[in-house]
Amino acid sequence: MAERTYLDWNATAPLRPEAREAAIAALDAVGNPSSVHAEGRAARHLIDEARRHVAALVGAEPANVVFTSGGTEANATALSPTGSDDVLLVSAIEHPSVLGGGRFPAEQVVQAPVGPDGVVDLAALEARLAAVGAAGRRVLVSLMHANNETGVVQPIAAA
Repeated sequence: MAERTYLDWNATAPLRPEAREAAIAALDAVGNPSSVHAEGRAARHLIDEARRHVAALVGAEPANVVFTSGGTEANATALSPTGSDDVLLVSAIEHPSVLGGGRFPAEQVVQAPVGPDGVVDLAALEARLAAVGAAGRRVLVSLMHANNETGVVQPIAAA
């Protein structure tokens, strides 16, 4: 059989050997990390070590690293209004969990259009931001920097 090259990296990627080893070690740890018994403390230690490692990789404080079950839950967590009048501004080509607005009510999610090239219309984005600002409302903008399906890189610096 001919050797194959894996190219479907859009939603998943081959597991790195280091990640596999860490996952297997974690699967061997039995214990509720919220429990005070030895097994629970060992499980808590694994989570805390992982949190410290991720924080170091991204230059964050460990307390600011939150683990979720996946991208959809992470988006729902991040896309949470802090006030009842907040607005979420997204592009029309975001992941469905972002287009759905996370925890924002549907009527508070505003989309910025994209051109035929997949690039966000910056003039439309600016107009929508100005309209929200003129109404005295806070806005959270969520734009995918690099689209995992089209490869388009958004001009974030220009935005």
